[in-house]
Amino acid sequence: MALDDILKQVPIDDIAAKLGVSNDEAKKAVAEGGAILLGGLAQNAKSSEGSTAIANALKKHEGAKSVTSVDEVDQADGEKIVKHVLGADAGDVAAKLTASDKTSGIDFGKLLPILAPIVMGLIANKNSSASSTESGGGLGDIIGGLLGGGNSSGGGIGDLLGGVLGGGSSSGGGLGDIIGGLFGKK
Repeated sequence: MALDDILKQVPIDDIAAKLGVSNDEAKKAVAEGGAILLGGLAQNAKSSEGSTAIANALKKHEGAKSVTSVDEVDQADGEKIVKHVLGADAGDVAAKLTASDKTSGIDFGKLLPILAPIVMGLIANKNSSASSTESGGGLGDIIGGLLGGGNSSGGGIGDLLGGVLGGGSSSGGGLGDIIGGLFGKK
């Protein structure tokens, strides 16, 4: 599953209207917010305790249907997910993302709780179908696949994370610093 697959599942038009921005700005913000959430999940999945917590949370989201409106999203659940994924830094991360988005002024504190249940539903459904058809890998492979690991076709969120984490020739700053700081990379 690549970034485009996730973006197809997110009601970009509705998010743009809710946040008062253009569809292109909303799509960019959803990609950045999705990258933050998936990166946080991947980091949490590295420990057995974190992996167990994620697996338990995913059970609640199995069978989630595609969301066509922001009003269908349980944003209170989304806030809980964001706090679990990003920990004590959740508010700081949202504030830094909002501050780094100088063009549209999207409030990531509002966006991340909308995205989190959608992302969890996608992972839960992917995990459920993978569990029934494969015998190895599990959650780590699914999150790795979403992040672009082991997929040479490109276009995954891993490409986005790689770019913002300094995979390119940027001089630093912006989203890369936020993600790097969150995951202990400087």
